[in-house]
Amino acid sequence: MDLFGDFPEPECAAAGKEALKGGSLLFDDLPPSSSSGKEAQTGPLLFDDLPPVSAADSGAGGPLLFDDLPPASSGDSASGGIFGLKGYMAERKGEREEMQDAHVILNDITEECSPLPPQITRVSYFAVFDGHGGVRASKFAAQNLHQNLIKKFPKGEVVSVEKTVKRCLLDSFKHTDEEFLKQASSQKPAWKDGSTATCVLAVDNILYIANLGDSRSLNITTYEGFLSAQAILCRYNEESQKHTALSLSKEHNPTQYEERMRIQKAGGNVRDGRVLGVLEVSRSIGDGQYKRSGVISVPDIKRCQLSHNDRFILLACDGLFKVFSPEEAVNFILSCLEDKNIQTREGKLAADTRYEAACNRLANKAVQRGSADNVTVVVVRIEH
Repeated sequence: MDLFGDFPEPECAAAGKEALKGGSLLFDDLPPSSSSGKEAQTGPLLFDDLPPVSAADSGAGGPLLFDDLPPASSGDSASGGIFGLKGYMAERKGEREEMQDAHVILNDITEECSPLPPQITRVSYFAVFDGHGGVRASKFAAQNLHQNLIKKFPKGEVVSVEKTVKRCLLDSFKHTDEEFLKQASSQKPAWKDGSTATCVLAVDNILYIANLGDSRSLNITTYEGFLSAQAILCRYNEESQKHTALSLSKEHNPTQYEERMRIQKAGGNVRDGRVLGVLEVSRSIGDGQYKRSGVISVPDIKRCQLSHNDRFILLACDGLFKVFSPEEAVNFILSCLEDKNIQTREGKLAADTRYEAACNRLANKAVQRGSADNVTVVVVRIEH
């Protein structure tokens, strides 16, 4: 059973019945670490770690409790020091009446998180929020989620950085949602806003990706099947000698087995791919009127170790992915970064100018391709 999963995978029919009878709590405490290592071999996975780039990269034997995503090649680890991270963004309102997306770029919040555990040198945070039903939930999450995260970030000596960081993320999402719902319910009439979230917390060279409420696009004229908001890592594959788009986030679709079972168990239902036939996401911040129907604010959390083959991280809302596949978006950014016709403005570094241009060009191209939604693009440069 997944440590933070309420329901089994669809193919595990036998295990599924047992899990539904006595599944774990959404915010159950993490198990203590095992010094013997047996828990790591037979216990649940603490993180939903990303698959290796190639089969050759995967290790033999069963998964470890903290099995990291291997670097792109065995001799190209991040042992040379901490990679620098710098974010850039562009946004377009598109054909919508208002801008319901929000974003946060915090290149370095190390000082705000102090006193840090001695194992940690640098902390960064990047996020995009895709609002629906209004702007209040996405704006509230953008203003408060990282503040809650900073307050709850592990301080001083800790037994396990990984466990405490995951607990910090889960508690921060829960607290932010509760704060917004309390404020929303106090209004007359009550606010009905909601928001998805895709966040990247960088602790030294480890990325913790927490995403909430991504859904598939149902418009047949778009890239049907891609997530509404995603985090994508651009990684160079030495075998193919090409850059690849590695998805860092997981979708939450009401029609997925685990999501639908939770909704039905709470007394809700899924009609036409939506919760109660209305809400297109199964997890979100806000959406108070659907919380009793199984819509939750528990994010999926993945962990990814950066390597020297990684070039940038792309975070974007569905306004982009309705008209761009992840691969197309990564290749578009790469072509912009390699465009020698981009002139560096006085007082700016060449890299800053190129990344800013890439963000703006990508957002403009999404609008030109007919995306009627808000478009938000955040690109995080990985400095080697």
